[in-house]
Amino acid sequence: MKSLFTTTVFAVTIAVCAMVWGQVSPRTAEEQARHDQLRIAVQEICPVSGKKLGSMGPPLKVTVGESKEEVFLCCAGCAKGEINPQHWATIHGNITRAQGKCPIMKKALPEKGAKWTVVQGEIIFVCCPPCLKKVAADPEAALAQVDAYYTAYLESKDRR
Repeated sequence: MKSLFTTTVFAVTIAVCAMVWGQVSPRTAEEQARHDQLRIAVQEICPVSGKKLGSMGPPLKVTVGESKEEVFLCCAGCAKGEINPQHWATIHGNITRAQGKCPIMKKALPEKGAKWTVVQGEIIFVCCPPCLKKVAADPEAALAQVDAYYTAYLESKDRR
């Protein structure tokens, strides 16, 4: 029991220090839910089944791969499955299309060769390697810019 308490205190301490040092900006539950809905709309499909997210109930957020990228699955059953490379490519294409621009240079992402990084579980595409360093220097600003791009993309898609 003492070990569990020590581990919990250590984890909370790390989280608080990260917030104080500006590495993590805490979100309220409502803000996180809105943010997740935005990401679900951009991702569109399940990486395992290829089904539309939301078609099997509320999507399930999971962390995958060494990069610790967070994605959504269509159902708990898919948590036992394997990611289909074709669906994974479609998802990254959806994300790239929705983001559209580098959050640093604010210019269109290259059609081939866009660089990427994962920040707080989210993939961010940039136009060039120097922009990766700028994302690392101010991840919150990059994430906020990507969210703005996603919102604009989804609003323009709704008008069509």
